[in-house]
Amino acid sequence: MVDIKEIIGKVCPEATFEENEVAYAIVPDAKWHDTAVALKAAGYDWLICLVGEDWGDALGCVYYLKSTADYSTISIKVATTDRENPMLHSVSDVWHVALLEEREVFDFFGIKFINHPDMRRLFLRNDWVGYPLRKDYDENPDINPVRLYHEEVDDTTTAYVEDDKGNVKAETREIFSPQEFVVNIGPQHPATHGVLRFRTSLDGEEVKKIDLYCGYVHRGIEKLCEKLTYPQTIHFFDRMDYFSALPNEHCLCACVEKALGLEVPRRAQVIRVLMDELSRIESHLLFFGTYCMDLGATTALFYGLREREMILDILEATCGARMTFNYNTIGGVRADLHPDFQQKVKEFIPAMRKGLKEYHKLVTGNVIFQNRLKGVGVLSKEDAISNGVAGPSGRASGWACDVRKTNPYAVYSELDFEQVVMEGCDSFDRYLLRLKEIEQSIKIIEQLIDNIPEGDYCAKVPKIIKLPEGHWYQTVEACRGAFGVYIDSRGDKTPYRLKINGTCLRLAGIVDHLTRGEKIADLITIGGSLDYIVPDIDR
Repeated sequence: MVDIKEIIGKVCPEATFEENEVAYAIVPDAKWHDTAVALKAAGYDWLICLVGEDWGDALGCVYYLKSTADYSTISIKVATTDRENPMLHSVSDVWHVALLEEREVFDFFGIKFINHPDMRRLFLRNDWVGYPLRKDYDENPDINPVRLYHEEVDDTTTAYVEDDKGNVKAETREIFSPQEFVVNIGPQHPATHGVLRFRTSLDGEEVKKIDLYCGYVHRGIEKLCEKLTYPQTIHFFDRMDYFSALPNEHCLCACVEKALGLEVPRRAQVIRVLMDELSRIESHLLFFGTYCMDLGATTALFYGLREREMILDILEATCGARMTFNYNTIGGVRADLHPDFQQKVKEFIPAMRKGLKEYHKLVTGNVIFQNRLKGVGVLSKEDAISNGVAGPSGRASGWACDVRKTNPYAVYSELDFEQVVMEGCDSFDRYLLRLKEIEQSIKIIEQLIDNIPEGDYCAKVPKIIKLPEGHWYQTVEACRGAFGVYIDSRGDKTPYRLKINGTCLRLAGIVDHLTRGEKIADLITIGGSLDYIVPDIDR
């Protein structure tokens, strides 16, 4: 592990350091970009989370960085006291994932990022008044009344450019020229997998550029969480990526438990892992079915749903629901396993193995299917890391980024399973890798199903949970990649700031890069292979 104080000290002697769960530095904005370049050169090449925050006396960001060499994590705070015209330097040229995530911070906090090429709102309308995640935001509905829909086609954006003397001026830049032929893919298109819109510039059938429009589902979950107790926030995590509900709940609970220093009973830890892996299988099964249907192979959907129904029956018996479970709780899980759980899981495993053979026979070996996917939407390992495209899509590009292996949690460190990594970097490998991950999830389940320990399924916790002052970040390997939760506590029963770092904004954000120069028909192939879920984007 590199010495962060030494690296930052060489570039920014004014930086200060605080004790936290990971190395934590406070860097002045004037030195932030140079510090970011030095940190990336030192190996911190993955920006895993960018948190905008209003501390009352200042506005700014907390950046969580991870090294893909040893998967150590550091965090950097950068702030400004100017609330009227807050500005920070962009690091979107250092980590490309910041191109979208700095726009999100601008949207909700009003912080303008110097030298960012596109300072538009990301989720809210361009005519929205105010910045909702600021503590002084006026929530009076009369300020932002419900408006009848009208098309917002403003093909210009603003960039705040700094010259050699440090002066910043606003520049208007063009998104699409009047001569370009622009079509909408979505928000009604079934293959966008939710209400997501790609404004797509075409040259004949060839994609020249895509402008991502999201915000159709936005429900303000992060804002709502600031007024709710920690147990009350859990159910929201089912409703973002609803196919990864149980791992998402696990992440929030683990973050709160870490802040409390709470030890979770081993039985609960094992149950959580079993539920997470069943969720991973059923999520990948839905990916298989819907992806094949996107490409015209309708029969495959019914094959995938056949095994998925078996999992949903198992989950329903214990959790009481088939999709939005609200099963994890702080300290463990809400209820013990159904008496038939082990038997049903043991019946499912051979059925799943048989099903996988049928999927490969039906689809994987099909020449037409392979021709549509192989060599299409190539994502290099370097681009995957810079854009934060982790999870199955990153591992299909040769990036060994499985959190269960790199930063184990629960009982994963005790289990024997392989991290599936492939080198093809294309849509076919992203498809095939998920089917191979199903095999590894089965392997994990087999090791645990006859070794569920006796004991409590939930630790005793106070009726009113108050976290100590401080901030924490927790990551789990959700079904679509590294899912993270950041909590900043002021010692109250509600979070001062709760940031949800979903996986899917980054997946949707890479579509523009992957489709340039490809045919418009391949846009569907590429987008589907990334397996993003739109409500996870619109938090």
